[in-house]
Parts: sequence; structure tokens; C-alpha cells
Amino acid sequence: MGVRVLVVAKAPVPGRVKTRLGHVLGMDQAARLAAASLRDTVRACRDGYGVDRCHLALDGDLTRAVDGPELHALLDGWTVFPQRGTGLAERLVHAHLEIASRGAGPVLQIGMDTPQVTPGLLYDAALALEHSDAVLGMALDGGWWVLGMRDSTRVAPVGAVPVSTPTTGEETRQALARGGLVVAATTLLRDVDTVEDAEAVAALAPDGDFARTWSRLRPS
Repeated sequence: MGVRVLVVAKAPVPGRVKTRLGHVLGMDQAARLAAASLRDTVRACRDGYGVDRCHLALDGDLTRAVDGPELHALLDGWTVFPQRGTGLAERLVHAHLEIASRGAGPVLQIGMDTPQVTPGLLYDAALALEHSDAVLGMALDGGWWVLGMRDSTRVAPVGAVPVSTPTTGEETRQALARGGLVVAATTLLRDVDTVEDAEAVAALAPDGDFARTWSRLRPS
């Protein structure tokens, strides 16, 4: 289907990422964990689709980020562009439209909070787009971890959905449906916001950078 992958992420700069975990671990350590999560996400996308189909909409500057040189190296061959917009919902819409401006075709968009993601999970989401206009993978906290669009120019309804609420996932589904899209579902995942989330997700992907980093940083 010529699927492209879009990661929407923040540069892992202390104080700007994983602040809930930062209040427990310290902001520097939380940023280190976020960097590990982003590395695992980048690898899953790269291994699943190849760098020529991978895009990153970035908020911030990797030169100021934890593990910036390593992240730069991992992103070699990716298309990287800055996020635009005043809030997350607006930034998501602009990121999808940026990809659409680079050519037609399906897009899978994820964030950096599910380091347990695998190429197989991305393939499952993409397969749903063969028979639907959109696919949404819900997160355990009520949000969503993946949004797939057969045609990203139809993403505008997402911009009106409040983010980071217990109903964001369902409200996103409803908004897309009201926009005339047939929305399929894919695997439920847990994203990482709290110590409990980090512990559970690390156990799901024990061989990843996130799990190794968490084993060093977890509170005693």
C-alpha cells in the first residue's frame, strides 16, 4: 500500500518530556528515559518500513537533547521536519498535512510513549487501512497510540479533539466518524506516563533500550 510512518515527538530535553516521571526520578533521568523510548520507536519504524518511508515531526532541538548524537545517527535517512501549531491537536493535523503534501498514500502516525511497539503491530494497523478510511489504536489510559489515515488530507476533525483526557481516544474516533470516515480498531497498548506504566511496559519489551534504561533508573 506504500504506507509511510510518521512519528510525532519532542526532543528529549530535561524539563520538557516525561514531567510526571520527572517529579519522581528527576527531570534529567526522565529525559534519559524518554530518549530510550524514542530510540526504540525509531528502530521499530525503521525495521518495519525502511528509512525512506519514515518521517519525524519534531518539537524542539536534538542538539540540546539527551543522547542527541545517537538520536541523530538513528534518524539518518529519515525525513525530519519541525512541528507547527499551538497545541498538540493542531500539531498532529499539521504533521499529517505535511506528509500529504509530499505525496498521496496511507500514513501511520505514532508518538514516542509506546517503546514496546513492534513492526508487527504497525503492520496490523496498516492492514486495517485496506478496508477502512482510518485506524485507531486505543491506549489503556483512554488516549490513543496510533492513528492511521488512508488519506491524511481528511485528518482535520482530529484538530477539534481535546488531548490528554480519559476520553481522547473515543472522542477522536467519534470525530473521524462524524467526518464521514470508516474507522477501524487495532491493538490496545499501554503508554508510559507513570512509574507503574514504565514498569509494565519494560516487562513487555525487556530487550529494548527503554527496559534497559528503566532497570538503571527505577526507584528503589
